[in-house]
Amino acid sequence: MRRVLSALDENAERWAMLVFYTFCCIVIVQEVVRRFVFNFSSAWGEEAARYAFIYLGWIGAAYAVRERAHIRFDILLQRMGPRGKAVVFIVAELATIVFACIALYWSLHTIRQLLQFEGQTPVLRVNKAWFEAAVPIAFALIIFRSSQRIVGDWRDLRAGRAPYAGKAMFEE
Repeated sequence: MRRVLSALDENAERWAMLVFYTFCCIVIVQEVVRRFVFNFSSAWGEEAARYAFIYLGWIGAAYAVRERAHIRFDILLQRMGPRGKAVVFIVAELATIVFACIALYWSLHTIRQLLQFEGQTPVLRVNKAWFEAAVPIAFALIIFRSSQRIVGDWRDLRAGRAPYAGKAMFEE
């Protein structure tokens, strides 16, 4: 059980992104072939690919928080010692959690309204709440991943180590 949870912790977002990306590619290629070879296209393909892409983007944002891969200006961080970096990262993660909590609250408000008024997608005729749920799911993941980073940064601060800073933009 511990191995399964560890594998999920390491790869859950990556697996979900792979599924959504693969789905987008398959649907789009299928629609291109149908349109230009058979001179026929379905209405559902474009809408389904769009919603899968929305999930892909939001889950990718949570993964970027986990990996500290968001764009940031780190010229000052490069001049700081390990303790200073850890403190800055902890404060930044706390700010991220505050923002994510606010966004989670308001995104759940939107979901409640969609469920109450049964807002449907134009073509698929599915409640929009299923697709809008990408936002609260992503912000819940962001809160979870930021909390994990704070724990790791706190351990690094106490041990005097440099905190995990993620990869540089062009680093392999």
